Amino acid sequence: MPRSAQPLLPPSREEIERLAGEAFLTIPTVLRRHVSNVVFCVEDFPDADVEKEMELESPFDLLGLYRGIALPERGANIVRRANDMVYLYRRPLLDYWCESGEALFDIVRHVVIHEIGHHFGFSDDDMERIEAEEE
Repeated sequence: MPRSAQPLLPPSREEIERLAGEAFLTIPTVLRRHVSNVVFCVEDFPDADVEKEMELESPFDLLGLYRGIALPERGANIVRRANDMVYLYRRPLLDYWCESGEALFDIVRHVVIHEIGHHFGFSDDDMERIEAEEE
């Protein structure tokens, strides 16, 4: 089969993870140094517990999720059992990418920044307000 006739494959979990790493490096160093303990994890979809907790109508409704203790909530009496996590959901990201026509890197970067905002203690409303101010 000629190379041009080969079907295009959607980006893999590893490719989305690479994009997330590149997106993370675009965050200013002054902020990035406070996120050193955050681990990025790419899954195809949110699991059933997340779907229920977030009251999703569809697993395609969630592009990313922050799991951890936000910086403002930490104190001496908080025992952390694991690193904070930012989950990126590959299939919903790819679905959004196809529907929006935006560059996949830009979508991943937006989700990474949004979820890291939760690490700093920002709510979804805070993040929407910040994004509106930037536009």
